[in-house]
Amino acid sequence: MSSINAGMQVGRLVRAPKTGELIATDLRRQIVRGVLKPGDTLPPELQLMEQYGVSRPTLREAFRILEAETLISVRRGSRGGAMVTSPNPSVAARYVGLLLQIQGTTLDDVYEARMIAEPACARLLAKRRTKRDLADLGEVVDRLQAAVDARGDALPEPAEWSRLTHLFHELVMERSGNRTLAVQGAMLQDIVAMHLMIRVSRNFDATESPERFHRAIKAYRKLLALLEAKDADAAERHWRAHMKAAAEYLLRGELHNKPVVDLFD
Repeated sequence: MSSINAGMQVGRLVRAPKTGELIATDLRRQIVRGVLKPGDTLPPELQLMEQYGVSRPTLREAFRILEAETLISVRRGSRGGAMVTSPNPSVAARYVGLLLQIQGTTLDDVYEARMIAEPACARLLAKRRTKRDLADLGEVVDRLQAAVDARGDALPEPAEWSRLTHLFHELVMERSGNRTLAVQGAMLQDIVAMHLMIRVSRNFDATESPERFHRAIKAYRKLLALLEAKDADAAERHWRAHMKAAAEYLLRGELHNKPVVDLFD
C-alpha cells in the first residue's frame, strides 16, 4: 500500500474532534490545573460564545460533556449558569464496573487485585497514619462491635455489617496517602460492596456462627494496633493474611469464579 493510501486509511479511522469537544477539553484543562476551582462560576454563555467563536448549541454540547464528567453543574433558566464542581469517583467507578462486566471479569479476579493493593496500602498507612486516621478506623470498629453486641446470640444485621466492613477496607486504601491506589479502591467499590452484601445475606442463617464476626472484629483491632505502633511490615503481613482468609470465605461455593456481570442482574 502506498504512503498516500495508508494516510487516507488512517484519516478514515481518526475522527477529528468536534468543536464542542475542543471547548470541553480547554475548560477541563483549566479545572484540572486549578485555574477554575470548585465553586467558581463560569462566565455567562454569551461571553463564552464570543470567546470561543461558537453558537449556543455548540457551547452547550461542551457543557453536557463536562456535566457527564461531574466537573460542572449547570442550572437552567434566567438565573442559571455553570458552576465548577469536584469530580465524583463514582463516575469512574460506573465506567470501570461496566468495562469489567463486558470483559467477563470474575469475582476471583477482582479480589486478587484487591489482595495485591490493599495490604500495600496497610503498609503505607502504618508509616503515614495520623491520629484522625486511627480515630476514624477505630470508630468503624466500635460500630461493628455494637452491631454484633446489639443482637446478643443472634447474627448482626446483614446490610449494616456489610456496609461497615466495606467502609473499613475503603478507609485503609483512602488514608494510605497514595491517591492512585485510593482511586483504584473507589473504582471497585460498587462491585465489592454488592458481592459482600450478597455473600453475607446468604450466609446469615442457622449454620453461621457469631464467632466469625467476632474474629473479623479482632482482626480489625489488631490492624489498628499495628498502625498505631507504625509497624509497617507486620501491618502488611497481617492484612494480607486476613484478606486471604476472607476471600476463601467470600468466594466459596457458587460465587467462586462468578462473572461480575451476574451480580447486577
